[in-house]
Amino acid sequence: METEAKLTRLASCAGCGAKVGAGTLASLLKDFKTRTDPRLVVGFDKSDDASVYVINDETALIQTVDFFPPIVDDPYLFGQIAATNAISDVYAMGGEPKLALNVLCVTENMEEEWVREILRGGYDKAYEAGVIISGGHTIHGSEPLYGLAVTGFAKPEKIRRNDAAKPGDVLILTKKLGVGILTTAAKAGMMTDPAVMDRLYRQMTQLNKDACGIMQQYRVHSCTDVTGFGLMGHSCEMAQGSGCTLHLRTERVPLHPEALEYADMGLVPAGAYRNRDFAEKASEIRGTVSRPMQDVLYDPQTSGGLLIAVDGRDGEALLRALRDVIPAAAEIGYVTEAEDKAIIVEG
Repeated sequence: METEAKLTRLASCAGCGAKVGAGTLASLLKDFKTRTDPRLVVGFDKSDDASVYVINDETALIQTVDFFPPIVDDPYLFGQIAATNAISDVYAMGGEPKLALNVLCVTENMEEEWVREILRGGYDKAYEAGVIISGGHTIHGSEPLYGLAVTGFAKPEKIRRNDAAKPGDVLILTKKLGVGILTTAAKAGMMTDPAVMDRLYRQMTQLNKDACGIMQQYRVHSCTDVTGFGLMGHSCEMAQGSGCTLHLRTERVPLHPEALEYADMGLVPAGAYRNRDFAEKASEIRGTVSRPMQDVLYDPQTSGGLLIAVDGRDGEALLRALRDVIPAAAEIGYVTEAEDKAIIVEG
């Protein structure tokens, strides 16, 4: 799927690894004067995946935007990954994406065909998701950037927030971890196995559409997608928002095994250290968890899977239904009443 284009050489960061840390965002937004509206049930103050505005008893409006620098060199593949990642936020909220706007930054030395292929990748993924790209905005800049502003809809009672997990819930993750580490290794010229990279590409271009549709058939209390803040960062937000403690069982966490090898070599993206700074103080390790495994837990994911907190009575049935179409889905932990730490990592 790769071409002669070298998009990653034009960017200092890659994919969701470029995301500003969660703690930094909270401090930046502190004390801003904003309007309130009782119909805005999820806003920036909730640290959720998208905003939600209730229009009426039948319809809630979901809005999100996501864009980032190239994580791969192939322009078409980059467009696919960026669009899949942006659309995922609507699925994480339990909604159906419908409209999108392109967000694109091109550099002076980018070939016109590269730009066309980036957009084609985005349009193809939007089409697969049932999304209409109705316009957008393009600028010139020092690094290439691409993504989408996405609008979706859901019935208000079907909205799945990231702050509603309950004690007794089971935690399910639908995609493997390690994307940030492996793409960092690839950018450094250390990852040369095409089979591993093809596996990553398939995962990053896999819409969370099926996972969303399946989870809505069960008693899911909370959901988020695991992207730039890594499993630990997003779990921390879910735990703190819900007033609970999330227990993660490392032996059950799905991951790309090669990520442990490269993490042990020190090929860890900068975003993982930002995620550690944010979530480590709210977490506790019980048992033995190797440093490479910890790095994988903090690793920023691009176009990652859904982290679902489902009623324990439905956990087995939901996992079975997910695995029929998403074999990587795994039960990775459980939720308890709040303990001293927001996250307990069990080795």
